[in-house]
Amino acid sequence: MRLFPDLSRYALATLTVLVLTPIVVSAQDAPPQRPRPQETEVWQPVPPVVAPGTTDAAAPADALVLFDGTTLDEWVNSKDASPARWTVADGAMTVVKSVGNIQTKRSFRSYQLHIEWRIPVGITGKGQGRGNSGVFLASTGKGDAGYEIQVLDSYENETYVNGQAGSIYKQRIPLVNANRKPGEWQAFDIVWTAPTWKADGTLGSPAYVTAFHNGVLIHDHVALDGETVFIGKPSYKPYDRAPIMLQSHGDPSEPISFRNIWLRELK
Repeated sequence: MRLFPDLSRYALATLTVLVLTPIVVSAQDAPPQRPRPQETEVWQPVPPVVAPGTTDAAAPADALVLFDGTTLDEWVNSKDASPARWTVADGAMTVVKSVGNIQTKRSFRSYQLHIEWRIPVGITGKGQGRGNSGVFLASTGKGDAGYEIQVLDSYENETYVNGQAGSIYKQRIPLVNANRKPGEWQAFDIVWTAPTWKADGTLGSPAYVTAFHNGVLIHDHVALDGETVFIGKPSYKPYDRAPIMLQSHGDPSEPISFRNIWLRELK
């Protein structure tokens, strides 16, 4: 008995092909595969282990200690590279204004810097004439050439805001005023990203600064316009590596002190 009595032989053959041919689904039509969490797990390279300091201010294991409270061996006079002659007592070094600026013997590119400073009790003066100093993150020449973060008594002491403590002098205003009273130790924690240069000597990328003052963020990866200048507009000039300089400012107020200075070079 014929299974399909009303179909011709040709129609029956066609139906047989359709029934027996598997349905092919293209990759485009297939449901998407769910991603696995392992696909976004990175296992290499493993970051090196660095033992932190025993306190928040203590130098970590891979840091270069620039001042430990006992010696100025890592510092020289900025004018002539003679041994630094600021006074050292009670774990701190204090500015000697007649000596002038001092700077590190070594030169650096990009780094993380910790430095503590203190405005003396009974500080006199006002505005910029009250505990004035500075941390030059890259001192590119003699004098006050380079990139400065301002040190000043800005606790209830009014001055122009791009010159108060924590400012990138005359360029960037700190996000907040986190100053402590005179007589109390204060801390800067700074990440300095050095500028880069093209083969023709023009600027490749600007310098960047991230900074905390007493644990409070005051600069969040801000780009600089160039080197610090007192008058006029900042600009860049090529350099490779540079020392860090501490300023002996000529204001008439009492000299300030520094302690616990350490640095981690960044690749």
